[in-house]
Amino acid sequence: MSYVDEVLERVIAKNPAEPEFHQAVKEVLNSLRPVIEANEEKYRKEALLERLTEPDRQFKFRVPWVDDQGQVQVNTGYRVQFNNAIGPYKGGLRLHPSVNLGIIKFLGFEQIFKNSLTGLPIGGGKGGSDFDPKGKSDREVMAFCQSFMTELCKYIGADTDVPAGDIGTGAREIGYMFGQYKKIRGVYEGVLTGKGLSYGGSLARTEATGYGLLYLTEEMMKCNGHEMKDKIVCISGSGNVAIYATQKAQQMGAKVVTVSDSTGWVYDPEGIDVALLKEVKEVKRARLTEYAAARPSAQYHEGRGVWSVKCDIALPCATQNELLIDDAKELVANGCIAVAEGANMPTTLEATEYLQQNKVLFAPGKAANAGGVATSALEMSQNSERLSWSFEEVDSKLKNIMVNIFHNLDDAAKRYGKEGDYVAGANIAGFEKVAEAVIAQGVI
Repeated sequence: MSYVDEVLERVIAKNPAEPEFHQAVKEVLNSLRPVIEANEEKYRKEALLERLTEPDRQFKFRVPWVDDQGQVQVNTGYRVQFNNAIGPYKGGLRLHPSVNLGIIKFLGFEQIFKNSLTGLPIGGGKGGSDFDPKGKSDREVMAFCQSFMTELCKYIGADTDVPAGDIGTGAREIGYMFGQYKKIRGVYEGVLTGKGLSYGGSLARTEATGYGLLYLTEEMMKCNGHEMKDKIVCISGSGNVAIYATQKAQQMGAKVVTVSDSTGWVYDPEGIDVALLKEVKEVKRARLTEYAAARPSAQYHEGRGVWSVKCDIALPCATQNELLIDDAKELVANGCIAVAEGANMPTTLEATEYLQQNKVLFAPGKAANAGGVATSALEMSQNSERLSWSFEEVDSKLKNIMVNIFHNLDDAAKRYGKEGDYVAGANIAGFEKVAEAVIAQGVI
């Protein structure tokens, strides 16, 4: 049995009931087969794959807090510190009812390679809780965040582990967590990224993941003989990534015609009105029914259906495993030429393979949505230097990072005879740097 297959078997046996984690490990290791087979004896002796697929440590803890009715509520908190071979653990905190250890491990594992691809010195980690901030008052969110950070603060620090935002964790939540960390630890340091601009945050951080997605998509299109101008784009999601991906795509001359949320989706043939979308989602924190009610050209549909709309480019920006095999078939039938992932693993393995087999350009999330963590690392740099860079400086650095990511993964794919396979290219480019660092630092 090959080394890759041995490790895959072991991961599944050791981590039962964690399908998302199994999926992430399979996707990475299968695409790394050419690299592993070329170095099989060395990597097996070093137990390299076992060391990469087993987190350095993982924490699970109780988070008690009191709601507005005086009732004590109890949630579960998680932090998985996966690998710090190339820098401090770095990865977001997800607040969503679906959060469990398997999802946090899948996200943390992906983060190792995503962070490596940025070229910046950051390792992989992830955390969160099954707490749902939706429908909670500011006071309830503060009570949860303070309780969560009271435990989490024992394990993190500016040079140890630097969490950030993710689904459910925005500027409000980061602010409450930062305040509690500062109070308990008695230090003012860049322990969290995604902070407000008045207390150490970075300009362009809010826009970074969405903008970065479009910078990489544009470069992928350009290198394959296409341009963004006049292309029809379907986007899923209506959170931070989707909003700023929509904004940047339309700045590039494309037309975005869909967005979605957890209850339904909107088709707007005139092009999504970004200002209205921000008003509905960022200010009112409302459903997309309000967007459709305020926009005569928009049609609201319950449930799923974003990928049924004819488009040139599809950008899944919502959550894991939202683009299924039937969606991929519909996209191909409708002439879609490119899919780039704005979320973490939003496309199932079957759908990814189908898109690639049908010559659709496919940029995986660990590359395409790395703009957020790249700008988080730029925020860490500004905090360390006690400086604040302009929006233009940060945006320019972000664009360079995303363009370089595309060329690095393109080159890696070509080196191993997989030209055009950007999933393999991203995994190989991310892996090579981490593997070298792990081996160089000894058995630790």
